Amino acid sequence: MITMTGHIERDNAILDRIIGERRSHRKFTEKIPSNDLIEGIIHAGLHAPYAASTLGTSSDYFRRFFVVRRDSKAMAELIPLVFSEAVTMADRLGNARPVIQSASFLNRLAAIRAQGMVPGVGTAPFYIVIAEKRGFPPVELQSLAHCLENMWLKATALGLGFQIVSITAQMAENPEFCRILGLEQGKWAMMGCAVGYSAETLSPSIRPSVPEVTTWLE
Repeated sequence: MITMTGHIERDNAILDRIIGERRSHRKFTEKIPSNDLIEGIIHAGLHAPYAASTLGTSSDYFRRFFVVRRDSKAMAELIPLVFSEAVTMADRLGNARPVIQSASFLNRLAAIRAQGMVPGVGTAPFYIVIAEKRGFPPVELQSLAHCLENMWLKATALGLGFQIVSITAQMAENPEFCRILGLEQGKWAMMGCAVGYSAETLSPSIRPSVPEVTTWLE
């Protein structure tokens, strides 16, 4: 018989392990996760905190999820839209001055241009777009971050690879992207992720020790 203390110790150990194993996976196998697994990840995201007070008394639900399969008609429509946004962003940043701080990001965008597509959009079995209703003050991106973290940890617990597709945030202003999702442009913030079985084994993440980054104020 496990005592309450035993339950806490077990759950704490499991949570610590999952948090420690959470990594960004950018290469996926051809194996397709079941719908039940994907719905489990969405369920975790649905239970993430959100800024209820910023939404007032809206009768519409605050968070929506859109699951796009790799070989679907919707994916074929979304791939060029997201790639075009990446190219536009690269051109815009490349013409800006100074660009020293954005050099690493520009290199990433250059690699995307060379590949002809955005990693995670069509390269994984599933591309999931999460939309969060905009409110005031505008904290929907923080709310989306909570949602994605829940989904990421759940995917890790399920043995699935997970990749944030951050350019999805810019797609919230794209009328064609919003049309495909069936959302009114301008009323939702967005973020996305790619999910599938990882094709690589990643080394453990390296972080500083807690004492190195913690100051106790008295």
